[in-house]
Amino acid sequence: MGGFFGVASKENCTFDLFFGTDYHSHLGTRRASMAVYGEKGFSKAIHSIEGSPFRTKFEKELGDLEGHYGIGCISDFEAQPVLVRSHHGTFAISTISKINNADEIVNEILDGNTHFFEMSNGEINPTELVAAMINQKENFIDGIKYALDKVDGSLSLLILTPKGIYAARDRLGRTPVVLGKKDGARCACFESFSYLNLGYEDDRELGPGEVVVFDENQVKTLVAPGDQMRICTFLWVYYGYPSASYEGVSVEKMRYNCGRFLAKRDNVEVDVVAGVPDSGTAHAIGYANETGIPFSRPFIKYTPTWPRSFMPTMQTQRNLIAHMKLIPVHDLIRGQRLLLIDDSIVRGTQLRETTEFLYESGAKEVHIRPACPPLLFGCRYLNFSRSTSELELIGRKVIEELEDGEVSRETLEEYADPDSEKYQAMVDAICKKLNFTSLRYHRLDDMLESVGIDKDKLCTYCWNGRE
Repeated sequence: MGGFFGVASKENCTFDLFFGTDYHSHLGTRRASMAVYGEKGFSKAIHSIEGSPFRTKFEKELGDLEGHYGIGCISDFEAQPVLVRSHHGTFAISTISKINNADEIVNEILDGNTHFFEMSNGEINPTELVAAMINQKENFIDGIKYALDKVDGSLSLLILTPKGIYAARDRLGRTPVVLGKKDGARCACFESFSYLNLGYEDDRELGPGEVVVFDENQVKTLVAPGDQMRICTFLWVYYGYPSASYEGVSVEKMRYNCGRFLAKRDNVEVDVVAGVPDSGTAHAIGYANETGIPFSRPFIKYTPTWPRSFMPTMQTQRNLIAHMKLIPVHDLIRGQRLLLIDDSIVRGTQLRETTEFLYESGAKEVHIRPACPPLLFGCRYLNFSRSTSELELIGRKVIEELEDGEVSRETLEEYADPDSEKYQAMVDAICKKLNFTSLRYHRLDDMLESVGIDKDKLCTYCWNGRE
């Protein structure tokens, strides 16, 4: 994943840009950058943030990055913003994207006798590729429209120019772009809360496929929004920070709703309810509020140094971090029947490790309640993880075992149905494999109701494979 922040101000924008970008740090852990435009032209700073947080990397450069317009980003993958000189003039571009047809697009552009820089992994920087697509057209508007339409996957972007900042939301609104405003300044970003402490107030969210350009005084719509939306439901379940909201729906409130709906379908007898830090906590509060079962924190995540555990690319590192980052509070574990809520089960590594150390710390029972349905399909639209195969998903792995390796699309649809015998067989097998006392997933219909907007506007691909 990744996040971005752009600001246009009558004054020097660097302060707002620095903190606005920093407030997106929960969306990425690998690279960060800021680019500004001022009297001296464009200037940019980019750093790896794998070993230290964003703020410590950029504090020394704040005095050198001076301008009225700027964009910044946090990224799990490519180095960006990319600074480009083309027939459109010089511009900096940042994207939040997943481009499934990148090879096809690269080959088409290479036919025009151009070139790309390869990254260390041999791939083309997706943000550079988007810039190249924009440069295929005679003006920015046509170029941005062409890129949005051409990409199979998702694409939202910010473009910094000497005359203002362009912002565009994915054509099906899979990721958000939000506008904020205050006297003498305007901003655009992924997370709306990122500008609140900087004195901005909400302006509006861009619609699917909408393209705007803004400066410190006004926002001008260049491409009107479309009428079809497929925003990622996982934004509420996991990605989004608790203080975020999308389409007017609070992340924290949605997670309370998830826990409440989970509780309504449950009758397990336990002593306490707990959430896996951090994203499982609000789901657990909703469950505890509904049932009256006490909420507890039987283990604490050591946040100062341990990163999000799905980020490392080697499975051995994931296993280590899943075990090391959670510190048990033994007095709250010994002899207890625990109900534990996590946002999801992906590979099962983290919850298996968590369950094992809870048993080792004296837990009597560990009942698991994921806040979303079983993940059966790798995401086609967001860079949720760097899994090389859908078979890394614990749900798919178990289905392969139950079906002796013969799994059709129709069979997967049966397993996705929470009222089917195959679904229950899958859940029972996962429960046994991961050594839980019991396992009950959130139902898809309940999860969509937890969000509370039109279900046709929500992407559910990773759970049921529907486009």
